[in-house]
Amino acid sequence: MYSHGSESLLKQARDIQDAEMAKFCSRMVKQTQARDQGPQGLQGRDQGLEAVDSLQRLHLILAASGRLHQRLLALLLSSSGEQLQVLCAAVLRETAPPSDHKLNYSQCSGGRFEGSALGRLGETPRADVPSHIHAALSITSPSLADHVTLLNKKLIDWLRYASTQQGGGASSVGFFNGPRIRQPGPVTELDGGPSGDFFTVLCVAQGFTEDQWMNAHAFSLLRPWLLASSAAPGDNDRSDVDGSVVSMVSATSSSSRLLAPRERLREKSFLYAQRLIEQSDRKALKRADSELQKACLVEAVLILDQVCLEDVSQVFRAFPAVKALYGRLSPELGAARVLLAVAQFYLNHGETAAVDCEPVWRLVFGRLPAELFNDPHLAHSLLRFTRLHLHHLQPRVVQYTQAFPNLLKFLAWDSPAVLEDFVDLLPSLVTPGTAVELLHSLLDLPCLSATLVLQLRSPKTSSEEASLSLEAFRSPAHRGLFLFLLRAEAGSGDTIARLATLHRLLAEAADWPRVVQAAQAVPVLLHVYFNAVVTVTPASHTHTSVLPLSFPPHRVLSFHLLRFCKLRPSLVVDQSHELLEFAGTTANAFSKEAVFTDVVWLLGEVLSGGSDPRCSVELITSCFESLEAVLFEVTSSAPPPGEEPVAPRVITSLMSALAKLASRSHDLIPRVSLFLSKLRAAARGGAVVWSREEDLVAIVTRGEELCSLLRLPGVAQSVLTPPPRGPRWHRDLNVAPSLQLRALSGLALLH
Repeated sequence: MYSHGSESLLKQARDIQDAEMAKFCSRMVKQTQARDQGPQGLQGRDQGLEAVDSLQRLHLILAASGRLHQRLLALLLSSSGEQLQVLCAAVLRETAPPSDHKLNYSQCSGGRFEGSALGRLGETPRADVPSHIHAALSITSPSLADHVTLLNKKLIDWLRYASTQQGGGASSVGFFNGPRIRQPGPVTELDGGPSGDFFTVLCVAQGFTEDQWMNAHAFSLLRPWLLASSAAPGDNDRSDVDGSVVSMVSATSSSSRLLAPRERLREKSFLYAQRLIEQSDRKALKRADSELQKACLVEAVLILDQVCLEDVSQVFRAFPAVKALYGRLSPELGAARVLLAVAQFYLNHGETAAVDCEPVWRLVFGRLPAELFNDPHLAHSLLRFTRLHLHHLQPRVVQYTQAFPNLLKFLAWDSPAVLEDFVDLLPSLVTPGTAVELLHSLLDLPCLSATLVLQLRSPKTSSEEASLSLEAFRSPAHRGLFLFLLRAEAGSGDTIARLATLHRLLAEAADWPRVVQAAQAVPVLLHVYFNAVVTVTPASHTHTSVLPLSFPPHRVLSFHLLRFCKLRPSLVVDQSHELLEFAGTTANAFSKEAVFTDVVWLLGEVLSGGSDPRCSVELITSCFESLEAVLFEVTSSAPPPGEEPVAPRVITSLMSALAKLASRSHDLIPRVSLFLSKLRAAARGGAVVWSREEDLVAIVTRGEELCSLLRLPGVAQSVLTPPPRGPRWHRDLNVAPSLQLRALSGLALLH
């Protein structure tokens, strides 16, 4: 809730009338003009503070009225102050409505808004150009077509016809005379050589002219403008030129004057990008200029990509330059972001040009993550590229799914920064061929994180200063373990046989920050992985993914184990040997209580002929004997030293599983009844060391209920082993049989 004063201000802002709004805006325009034309110093500072205060009041009025965009639009049309127009255009752009909401442009009679935001671009100072153009980019209307055409023509002039002479005059002072002004010379290339035929952002000068500044501004917004104007209403007419002639002209670089302004801008953009690629071949004299070359190369390749997406005939003109650029940059990994832009070009146009793209993908998903996994900028750029083009990468690029061991290095190195990306990407990496290996890789993520740290420390640490884990990393005897974790592609095996040895070698890395972060990310990724496995892998492959679930003591794995087996009960029969081996180990009842209880429940619930015809009496008996031995050992001795007594949930789960198995093989009923009777007698006799006294009541009650059921084998079978797809009356509290059973139970207790 707002305070009383705040409520009063909001009410005044909501109730302001149009006449008051017009007076307020007129006063604000005068304040901004007085601030620009007035004196400097304290008086100018006071005027500036008043103008800022008025702008804040304007923002409050527009936001409180609930008609921000309409008010801004009306203010933009009614105001004659250029500063206010620029401000309104910028605010309109920043607060543009969603794509499904359109502004009402019926007020824009004669296209006055477009005239103020677009038509005067040529006369606008260079510092204000981006706000005007970006505001125009985010607002489209049917009356905007003429101004889109006008801006296309201006962009052509700024890109292609900027001056090649340096701006301003360079002064020098002679010994016997005063200062004299030297005539400005031509601009130069980054290596100091003479410039080419037209000016670009990679040209060097002591000072720049207005049209050169406009050239730089136009290049900075060229790609988003091409993308936006391709869907905007504009000059679809081809200037009375036949379509076949236009296609022929666009395939060559001559006679571009025959094209419509949009096609001419596309042609000039193509030539500008090609010129930048040529300029990037020159060796820059300064390090900063070298970085500028790479940044401009990224934008140039993306502009070529956008031009080719709009006009397929340009692919064959662009590919030689892009292919040569890839051949020049691929040996060095310093231009990784440029190589990602090249990869995007190959992805979009490789099939059209019929070129072999495999080397590009081996570089992008092979060398780059393997050698630059610790580069945060590359990690962000590569994962963003993958997310944006996932719908193309999955069906076309085989190397993508095979390279998940390499991609996981980004996650192992800096989990918090890239976890969100992998939540989106992980389902696309789960295939029948990679499901098992990917699961083991996720479980080994903390080990991979520790190995990457050791890999970077190894060249910098001497033998005397090396830790135990670093010595193991350098040791030839253990080298195979670490090489498996650092593999670049899938297919070399699901996991390693000496996991216990690896964990022992990396024990001291358990508290390293990167290892801890990787371990914290594993549960989240496991949930995503198992959700994808259910939908992606067929039934014949799913059981192989479940294989390791009963071993790691993690609640996520236990949850999805139950989920898998409920969806496909045959998995319990398929993996009965592994499940019985785990459930038959008494130590697991103490150390892995949650997973142990779930596995016991699965064995008792699913092992029946109704769930799987392969479930034989021999299998049921074998399972019964294993669980009986564990229950006997747990209830006949004290817990191991240092261990808490086994949880009552474990004991009751074992008792219920034995009763369920006995109801399916009646020969086992006497054995379980005798065992439960002895257990009840021992509990009542007070000679119990395997459980707390407060838990005995629940255990004894469960034993009595099961004994009562087993006295009537037919009833026990219907209750403990209901049909797999039939109604389960004993679990539904809202049906008549359940009510009857509860009533009979109450009467039995009374008598």
